[in-house]
Amino acid sequence: QVQLVESGGGLVQAGGSLRLSCAASGRTYSNFVMGWFRQAPGKEREFVTFIRWSGGSTDYADSVKGRFTISRDNAKKMVYLQMNSLKPEDTAVYYCVAGHPDNSVIYKGSAYPYWGQGTQVTVSS
Repeated sequence: QVQLVESGGGLVQAGGSLRLSCAASGRTYSNFVMGWFRQAPGKEREFVTFIRWSGGSTDYADSVKGRFTISRDNAKKMVYLQMNSLKPEDTAVYYCVAGHPDNSVIYKGSAYPYWGQGTQVTVSS
Protein backbone atom coordinates (compact mmCIF):
# COMPACT_ATOMS: atom_id res chain seq x y z
CA GLN A 1 0.00 0.00 0.00
CA VAL A 2 0.98 3.58 -0.65
CA GLN A 3 -0.07 6.53 1.46
CA LEU A 4 -0.10 10.06 0.09
CA VAL A 5 -0.37 13.19 2.21
CA GLU A 6 -0.74 16.64 0.65
CA SER A 7 0.06 19.98 2.24
CA GLY A 8 0.48 23.59 1.23
CA GLY A 9 -2.98 24.65 0.18
CA GLY A 10 -4.55 27.90 1.28
CA LEU A 11 -6.03 31.23 0.27
CA VAL A 12 -4.17 33.47 -2.15
CA GLN A 13 -5.00 36.49 -4.27
CA ALA A 14 -5.12 36.26 -8.04
CA GLY A 15 -1.63 36.51 -9.48
CA GLY A 16 -0.08 34.96 -6.40
CA SER A 17 1.73 31.69 -5.88
CA LEU A 18 1.40 28.55 -3.80
CA ARG A 19 3.49 25.42 -3.50
CA LEU A 20 1.81 22.10 -2.81
CA SER A 21 3.70 19.14 -1.41
CA CYS A 22 2.88 15.45 -1.48
CA ALA A 23 4.64 12.97 0.78
CA ALA A 24 4.53 9.31 -0.27
CA SER A 25 5.06 6.48 2.18
CA GLY A 26 4.71 2.76 2.16
CA ARG A 27 5.70 0.60 -0.77
CA THR A 28 6.71 2.83 -3.67
CA TYR A 29 8.19 1.77 -6.96
CA SER A 30 10.91 3.18 -9.17
CA ASN A 31 8.55 3.26 -12.17
CA PHE A 32 5.74 5.12 -10.40
CA VAL A 33 3.89 7.94 -12.04
CA MET A 34 2.77 10.63 -9.63
CA GLY A 35 0.61 13.60 -10.35
CA TRP A 36 -2.09 16.04 -9.39
CA PHE A 37 -5.78 16.21 -10.15
CA ARG A 38 -8.21 18.85 -8.99
CA GLN A 39 -11.93 19.23 -8.49
CA ALA A 40 -13.80 22.50 -8.23
CA PRO A 41 -17.29 22.74 -6.69
CA GLY A 42 -19.92 21.55 -9.10
CA LYS A 43 -17.34 20.43 -11.66
CA GLU A 44 -15.82 17.15 -12.65
CA ARG A 45 -12.41 16.11 -11.47
CA GLU A 46 -9.72 17.11 -13.95
CA PHE A 47 -6.12 16.22 -14.71
CA VAL A 48 -3.53 18.85 -13.82
CA THR A 49 -0.07 17.28 -14.26
CA PHE A 50 2.06 14.16 -13.84
CA ILE A 51 5.71 13.28 -13.43
CA ARG A 52 7.42 9.95 -13.98
CA TRP A 53 9.43 8.79 -10.99
CA SER A 54 12.06 7.37 -13.34
CA GLY A 55 13.37 9.87 -15.85
CA GLY A 56 11.25 12.76 -14.64
CA SER A 57 9.23 13.38 -17.79
CA THR A 58 6.17 15.54 -17.24
CA ASP A 59 3.01 16.79 -18.88
CA TYR A 60 0.46 19.43 -18.00
CA ALA A 61 -3.13 20.34 -18.73
CA ASP A 62 -3.32 23.19 -21.24
CA SER A 63 -5.02 25.36 -18.60
CA VAL A 64 -1.92 25.33 -16.36
CA LYS A 65 0.96 25.13 -18.85
CA GLY A 66 3.50 27.85 -18.27
CA ARG A 67 2.13 28.59 -14.79
CA PHE A 68 2.45 25.31 -12.86
CA THR A 69 5.57 23.20 -12.42
CA ILE A 70 5.73 19.68 -11.00
CA SER A 71 8.94 18.33 -9.51
CA ARG A 72 10.07 15.41 -7.39
CA ASP A 73 12.63 14.40 -4.82
CA ASN A 74 13.04 10.65 -5.15
CA ALA A 75 15.16 10.30 -2.03
CA LYS A 76 12.54 11.98 0.11
CA LYS A 77 9.59 10.43 -1.78
CA MET A 78 8.16 13.90 -2.29
CA VAL A 79 6.36 15.52 -5.19
CA TYR A 80 5.81 19.26 -5.42
CA LEU A 81 3.49 21.48 -7.42
CA GLN A 82 4.63 25.07 -7.80
CA MET A 83 1.67 27.19 -8.86
CA ASN A 84 2.34 30.70 -10.13
CA SER A 85 0.12 33.38 -11.64
CA LEU A 86 -2.88 31.81 -9.96
CA LYS A 87 -6.35 32.59 -11.27
CA PRO A 88 -9.75 32.35 -9.57
CA GLU A 89 -10.55 29.43 -11.87
CA ASP A 90 -7.69 27.48 -10.24
CA THR A 91 -9.79 27.29 -7.07
CA ALA A 92 -10.32 23.61 -6.27
CA VAL A 93 -9.39 20.73 -4.03
CA TYR A 94 -6.07 19.39 -5.29
CA TYR A 95 -5.34 15.69 -4.99
CA CYS A 96 -1.99 13.94 -5.21
CA VAL A 97 -2.11 10.60 -7.03
CA ALA A 98 0.23 7.70 -7.72
CA GLY A 99 0.21 4.52 -9.76
CA HIS A 100 1.38 2.73 -12.87
CA PRO A 101 -1.02 3.99 -15.53
CA ASP A 102 -0.77 2.84 -19.09
CA ASN A 103 0.05 5.71 -21.45
CA SER A 104 -3.42 5.42 -22.99
CA VAL A 105 -5.10 6.33 -19.67
CA ILE A 106 -2.44 8.43 -17.96
CA TYR A 107 -4.68 11.50 -17.98
CA LYS A 108 -7.58 9.70 -16.32
CA GLY A 109 -8.07 9.70 -12.56
CA SER A 110 -9.39 6.15 -12.61
CA ALA A 111 -5.93 4.97 -13.69
CA TYR A 112 -4.39 5.90 -10.33
CA PRO A 113 -5.17 3.61 -7.38
CA TYR A 114 -3.55 5.81 -4.75
CA TRP A 115 -4.98 9.19 -3.76
CA GLY A 116 -4.25 11.70 -1.04
CA GLN A 117 -6.95 13.31 1.09
CA GLY A 118 -6.83 16.56 -0.89
CA THR A 119 -5.85 20.10 -0.05
CA GLN A 120 -7.98 23.19 -0.71
CA VAL A 121 -6.64 25.96 -2.92
CA THR A 122 -8.71 29.14 -3.05
CA VAL A 123 -7.79 32.04 -5.33
CA SER A 124 -9.60 35.30 -4.70
CA SER A 125 -10.16 37.88 -7.41
